[in-house]
Amino acid sequence: VFQDMARHECYFINGTEKVRYVERLIYNRQQYLMFDSDVGHYEGFTPYGEMNAKRLNRDPARLEYRRTAVDTLCRHNYPIVAPFSVERR
Repeated sequence: VFQDMARHECYFINGTEKVRYVERLIYNRQQYLMFDSDVGHYEGFTPYGEMNAKRLNRDPARLEYRRTAVDTLCRHNYPIVAPFSVERR
């Protein structure tokens, strides 16, 4: 049994003042590729992931789409998620 999984996560720090979008690609419980909006490009963690990171980082349209995911996915959905989130002080 093989498992291929993608995780899209939004981290809200101080409401919507500081938002971080992270996309993780996982194969058989091992993360091989990650995009972090704070870094701004893909990072590979295995030889296969490094190869794909180089390929994906060459496409400026794809990178720009992922960078704007902070606004289109995270900040847009914040009013829906906020009532269920735990606020830390």
